[in-house]
This record gives sequence, C-alpha cells and structure tokens, in this order.
Amino acid sequence: MNGVCKRVALAVMLGAFSAGSALAAVTGRVGHAMPEDHPQAKAMNKFVELAAKYTNNNVQLKAFHSATLGSDEKMLQAVQSGTQEFYIGTLAPFSARVKEVQVWDLPFLFANTKEVYTVLDGPACKKILDKLDPIGVHGLMWTGMGFRNLSNSKRPVTKLEDINGLKIRVMANPVALETWKTLGANAVPMAFAEVFTALEIKAIDGQENPLVHMYSNKMQEVQKYISLSNHVYTPVALVVSKKFWEGLSDADKAGVQKAADEARLLQRQLLDDGDKDVIKKFGEAGVKVDAIPPAELTKIQDKVKPVIAKFAPQIGEDFLKEFQAEIEKVRSGK
Repeated sequence: MNGVCKRVALAVMLGAFSAGSALAAVTGRVGHAMPEDHPQAKAMNKFVELAAKYTNNNVQLKAFHSATLGSDEKMLQAVQSGTQEFYIGTLAPFSARVKEVQVWDLPFLFANTKEVYTVLDGPACKKILDKLDPIGVHGLMWTGMGFRNLSNSKRPVTKLEDINGLKIRVMANPVALETWKTLGANAVPMAFAEVFTALEIKAIDGQENPLVHMYSNKMQEVQKYISLSNHVYTPVALVVSKKFWEGLSDADKAGVQKAADEARLLQRQLLDDGDKDVIKKFGEAGVKVDAIPPAELTKIQDKVKPVIAKFAPQIGEDFLKEFQAEIEKVRSGK
C-alpha cells in the first residue's frame, strides 16, 4: 500500500472511530409529578430539547411526567442512589438532612413573585443547593410552582373564623401542620396522589395548592370555593444524580446547566401567564373564587406569626435572618 493509500485508510478509520464515539451518547431520565399540560412538564420538555442542543446530542434525556417514576420521595431517593438521573420537584423529603429546606414552608414570607424569584436566584437558596452535594445530589436550579391558596367544598373563606373546623389536607411536614392547626383547621397530612379521591368521597373538605396546580389536577371537579390567601410560596428544584453529573465532561456540564437555566425562566413565565387566566377558568367551571379583604388577611397573618418563631431554631435562626434580609432588600428596592 503506498503512502497516499495508507493516509486515506487511516483517515477512514479515524472517521469511523469518531462516528462511533459520537453515537455513545449519555442518556438519562427526568422525572416529576406534574401532568403533561402543566407548565413544569412543558419546561422539562424544553429542558430535554435544550440539553441535547447544548451538548451536541452528547446528553440525551427523556422526561417522565405525572409521577410515572414514583412519588417525589421515591424519585429523590432514586436520584440520590444514582438509579434515576434528574428530578424536579419539592425538596421537602430532604428536610431532615437539609433543615434549611423548611424555610419555604413558613407562612406569609413573600408579598409577590418578584420577591420570590430574586430570593430563588440569590445566595440563600444557593446555600441550600450546595448542601445537597454531600448527600449525592447536585442542584442545578430553583424555579417556581406558585403561591398556595385554599380550596374547599363547604363554604367561602374570607375571614379567619371561616377556616375553623375545616378538614384540610396539608403537606406532611410539621410547619404546614402547625400553621393550619393554629388557624383552627383540622389539618390532615396526606400524599397528594390520594387527595382527589379523598375530596371526591368527602373524607376531607379541602386542600391548599397553587392555582395552576389545582386546575391541572382537576380540583374544579371536587371543590366549590377557592380563597386567594397566597399563604406560602412553593418552589421546586431541578437536581441531578451526583454520580451521573460527575460522569459528564466539563463541556456537557456547561450545556446541561445552560439548558436548566433557560428551562427555569420558561417555567416561571408559563406559571405567571397561567395564573392570569386560571381564575376565569375556575369561574367557568362553577368554582367561586374569593379575595380575602386586607384587614382579614392581616388577622390571619398575625395568627400564624408564632409558627415562624417556633420553627426558626429548627431551620437555623442565622439562615432565616439571611433569608428574610434578602426579601427585605427586594421589598425596599435597595
């Protein structure tokens, strides 16, 4: 074989080797609990698309909606152990290991989404994500899920006294339980997957969740009244198995992070847009939506102030002060 032929043969071999390497893409699953028409599902579909784009198809992901990979707790455990690659949702199941997560359960910290989004992108929330690495999970970003509001099937709730005696499903965390007990409700911890049926058979009267979340999960079929309490803001975090993350090249890590950052903004925008028209949709479905008069809302806020004081030591008083200072900085326009 002459020199020219040898060079051509070598080039063909190297080309074949490169093509083979390109085919060896890294694959992964992105799991979460929301249905396919929810803003979070749409954001995760975009994340999958962008992750492939920004890594030149080296990272090929698939989104699994509607808790098809299991509950939030199960998915988080799977990500922690490395058997699932990505998860987006609440970090509440980690609250025993990362106590600062509980700060998001405290009532009436935020006045609007501008405050929320600034804090989500700020140093306090970065600290929470950094605390995940030692337990096998790498945090990519925080994004929104919405302000939680109260719904029920018994009566309009427009003042503190209206809450008294209502059997309300709450998240299975001590802050939420204490908040609703303090307000006079019969607080019932329950997995969200069980809530619709419990409402349908009147085992409970109501629940509390963001409006878009309620509508996507068909609460309008089993609830008659919604009260715009905005009592807690629920964020979600996109996290990745540390085992998976450390197997990526630096370039692919940068591409995945860029995709996550863009999906973060998309989810917030979709939620904000959804909140604008979902109240009309509830009305069309026969649900009465009530604002709570400011004076009555102040009474409710004052009633639960002891809850914040009670749980501050558990969360970490210094961390809570830092968190509240970030809110105040936005509020004061500094």
